Amino acid sequence: MKFTRRTFVKTAAVFGASEAVHGFGSIGQHDDKEPLRQFDYAQVRLKGGPFADQYDALHAHYLALNNDRLLKVYRQRAGLPAPGADMGGWYDFDGFVPGHSLGQYISGLARIGASTGDVACHEKVHTLVEGFAETLGLDNQSILRPKTNLWICYTLDKHFAGLIDAGVLSNVPQAKELLNRVLAGTKPLLPVKGRDRIGKKDPPYDETFVMPENLFTAAQLTGNPAFDELARRYLLDREFFDPLARGEDPFPGQHAYSHAIALSSGAGAYLVLGDAKYKQAVQHAFTLLTTEQQFASGGWGPNETFITPHKGQLYDALSTTVDHFETPCGAYAATKLARYLTRFTASPADTRHGDNLERVLYNTILAAKLPDSDGDYPYYSTYSPVAKKVFYQSKWPCCSGTLVQTVGDYPLNIYFKSEDGLYLSQYISSELHFKHDGVSIVLMQNTDLPSGDSTSISVKPTSPVSFTIYLRIPAWVDGAAKIVVNGKVVASTPSRGTYVAIRRTWRDGDQIAVTLPQSFRTEAIDDRHPYTVALLRGPVQYVALNQTKELGPERLALPAGLKQIAPQVFVENYGGTQVVFVPLYQVRNETYTTYFSKV
Repeated sequence: MKFTRRTFVKTAAVFGASEAVHGFGSIGQHDDKEPLRQFDYAQVRLKGGPFADQYDALHAHYLALNNDRLLKVYRQRAGLPAPGADMGGWYDFDGFVPGHSLGQYISGLARIGASTGDVACHEKVHTLVEGFAETLGLDNQSILRPKTNLWICYTLDKHFAGLIDAGVLSNVPQAKELLNRVLAGTKPLLPVKGRDRIGKKDPPYDETFVMPENLFTAAQLTGNPAFDELARRYLLDREFFDPLARGEDPFPGQHAYSHAIALSSGAGAYLVLGDAKYKQAVQHAFTLLTTEQQFASGGWGPNETFITPHKGQLYDALSTTVDHFETPCGAYAATKLARYLTRFTASPADTRHGDNLERVLYNTILAAKLPDSDGDYPYYSTYSPVAKKVFYQSKWPCCSGTLVQTVGDYPLNIYFKSEDGLYLSQYISSELHFKHDGVSIVLMQNTDLPSGDSTSISVKPTSPVSFTIYLRIPAWVDGAAKIVVNGKVVASTPSRGTYVAIRRTWRDGDQIAVTLPQSFRTEAIDDRHPYTVALLRGPVQYVALNQTKELGPERLALPAGLKQIAPQVFVENYGGTQVVFVPLYQVRNETYTTYFSKV
């Protein structure tokens, strides 16, 4: 059956009742575990600015991937005609992890389609899911590596994510059935017990502990208790969640991304099981990640490994590796964690989660190099002197999947629904459609951040309605932040690091103007090296552009010596020459340096 707008609307009834399941985060009844809720993808659209530019570019890129090429490895395994060129790299029949990222491409396209309303995205999702289903066979084991099951959990988790999003967001009628079939086919091959992964290269490589989040969601979506039983079995309690809940630090030496994304499984466990230890664990993990593991960009895990704090290892990594942050994968983990904690611990007195989410968005995922047309994708960010943004050495790596999922989630980062209104977490030009007390409301946000300091918000309810808008005043604000409603100042000096609550009866045409002054500051790389610093302005990391050699021992007068020459372009005299500073996310093919010696 040809997929059209009409068939999309018709099949929507199949999964419409399941939307509250997706990611444990759609609008629904508020409770003590989750005082805030995410809005649905369909309720938020980006409206210009750097995030929309990247979102639109990747929307087109992934939509243009050839379906036959994506399905070829599956058809080869099933002995079916397999037209199209080989994908190459990790993805091929004899590759590192054959077909590993198909579920993530399906997931990302479903998310983008749900937000934009692009039927072509949903049509592609339907085609890929149907093509995948045709290859399952009697044993339902199409996704397996031909010669070994080494990465079965790693690959299976991505396929579950794709089928969940295909069903919930693109209304693929057979997605529930396929979830059950794939589990039935792979369950005899799955480990009896969950197991940890130590470091980057030490076996076992497979990652049972990343699976529970999607397993819990699949259980709720299908009603199949086998998913729930596996989710509970694979929670990494003894090695990870229990120590975190006790206030200990299990991170040093661990593989960075897999343990960071496992925190989302802990968050899912908290929502499903109601055990407060999982909330305590992810809260403590966030503190450890952001105070002891993090570069100024928001990235962590040099050489994919968490460091031992207070030993100067972040500084040491600048000279021992160029693989400082597994960027799309790490950003996916970091942004999901920040959203979960925003929902769990919402307080007008605390913007830490929104502030760090903003830092990660601007300096890691937005700064990632755009892919090419032949399977070359960004993987690591490099913070060493005289760095360049490069592609990973193998085509179609893991980050090709998390890239589209992370960017596809941009709409979820901006607003959160509270019982009395909404929280505006991110200043990103966008449009939100929602209801409060039965009244339909459109909220439109237009911002010139991070170049400027101003954001304007218009509120358009269909009839007057009372609710509260909470506006984040970031901790980086320097100067007199100000909030004006319909020309009247309502908060002239709001406290940094808090949300300002504006409660009123809103009417069509009401306007809010927000001013958030920015200035430069420096941040030391770690506590052992206070004079090796990164340069930030507001949420954005600035780097020295087109450096052809490492800056010498002379220390820069940062930030006092900076002079602006254009929007987001600053210079400083260094040894008789001008060093040019620009945001890291604006760098394309130039060399750049991220850390400096400071006076």
